[in-house]
Amino acid sequence: MNAKTIFAGLLITFGIVILAYSGITFTTPGETIRFFGLQVKTTDSHFIPPVVGALSLVGGIVLLLLKPQSV
Repeated sequence: MNAKTIFAGLLITFGIVILAYSGITFTTPGETIRFFGLQVKTTDSHFIPPVVGALSLVGGIVLLLLKPQSV
């Protein structure tokens, strides 16, 4: 297996997972707010839409179907 096949497999897997869950939502730590000695930690919410999963799936399949070019 070469790097192209591994990358195509990862794209296909990523696309299937995103489409299966109808998009993925995840959170990351935000900034800490300090107000009169009180600390409040915030989080930022991010969403990966199903369109990204579909594009990833199609891109992985196309990458698998491409033949290597001879030099």
